[in-house]
Amino acid sequence: MIVRGLVVLLVCLNLGVAAWWALHRAPPPPAPPTVEQGVGNLVLLGEAEPAPTPEQMDVGAVPVPLPEAPACLTLGPFGTPAELRAAMGALTPRVARIQFREVAGTQLRGYRVYLPAAPSREVALATARQLAGRGVSDYYVVTAGAQENTVSLGQFRDLANAEKRRDELGALGFQAVLEPRTEDAAQWWIDLAADPGLDWQSLLPRPDGIQARDVPCQ
Repeated sequence: MIVRGLVVLLVCLNLGVAAWWALHRAPPPPAPPTVEQGVGNLVLLGEAEPAPTPEQMDVGAVPVPLPEAPACLTLGPFGTPAELRAAMGALTPRVARIQFREVAGTQLRGYRVYLPAAPSREVALATARQLAGRGVSDYYVVTAGAQENTVSLGQFRDLANAEKRRDELGALGFQAVLEPRTEDAAQWWIDLAADPGLDWQSLLPRPDGIQARDVPCQ
């Protein structure tokens, strides 16, 4: 009796352990979704290849052979990498050799009108009072920096508006100065060798403002 009781007890314990394990085991991981043939996998934005910089543009093999007497030109300036890309893409299939280079340049930001620097701040303030007495508004005396003791009469985006402001001050007897406002900015130029009859202007998406100069072929 004792032996049979022990056997029954062991069987019960085994059944209990099996039931606990079945209830508490982790579910199997889900199978990866199937991808239909011809449909690509999704790629996270962080895994996507970044857009190449202008220095990484491929300008290698060109199908047009080099003419016996090529015309070598430099075209520019291109103000942005996007403009450079578009021009390179349009010109590359039509020329024998092509490359680009970055140079330091300046960009026009508008125009400023001002009265030249006075010998002292007191003189500049006295000039400002004369302006106010003539009904002139929108001015201020510059008290520091490279333009110290000048009297600023406005900054303008359009040349016509700047000229109008200068002429108004001139009619009142003030010798106002008009000068462009510029800032340093990178520019890009394209050097190419092609057939002398290449109509590069018709190939460029935006030829306005682009110049062409003949250069020696190397």
